[in-house]
Amino acid sequence: MSLVELIAQADERGLAASGLACLDRCVPLLGGDDEVLRPLWASLSAGGGDWAGNLDKARGALDAADEPESAEDDAALLARRMLDTVPAELSGAGVREWADACSAASLRIHRLLEPAEDAMDADDDWVESHREGRTDGVSHLVAAELRRQVTVLELLAEHGAGGLRLALDVSTEGRRVLRAVVSRRARGRV
Repeated sequence: MSLVELIAQADERGLAASGLACLDRCVPLLGGDDEVLRPLWASLSAGGGDWAGNLDKARGALDAADEPESAEDDAALLARRMLDTVPAELSGAGVREWADACSAASLRIHRLLEPAEDAMDADDDWVESHREGRTDGVSHLVAAELRRQVTVLELLAEHGAGGLRLALDVSTEGRRVLRAVVSRRARGRV
């Protein structure tokens, strides 16, 4: 099943977790530490909990974080947009739109950071073709991000709230990969 189909079929918790996982993997671009979004994951686990309050705290922490000073600026802007558009409520069409936008933005980010390829073709058509399942010629970094997005949605569809911990583990792995890519690029500029 394609990523687009999985997003279309996901319930609100699955959508919220999918969007949060995309954002979580991109936290290195925002200068945040690995724990900054943990309270939002806990809110999801608690059926919403204090989502709005935890969101405000996360935004405050990431607003105070150092801004990147590198070629990752475009990628950082996409990550910042993901954070800025997180819905305050985990219901309605807003959470679906946000999760869908996060999915596309995260793929663009991974494409922009791909060291071996020209990232200029990360336009809407490129992103949508890969989200719909056409993966010919996709880079390793983007392919891994596609797999992570699909895995998160499948885990939540299969396990419900019990899949949140597994989804967080998938997100943590992706964050480590992206942090390593950003670090490697920074070393190359020195």
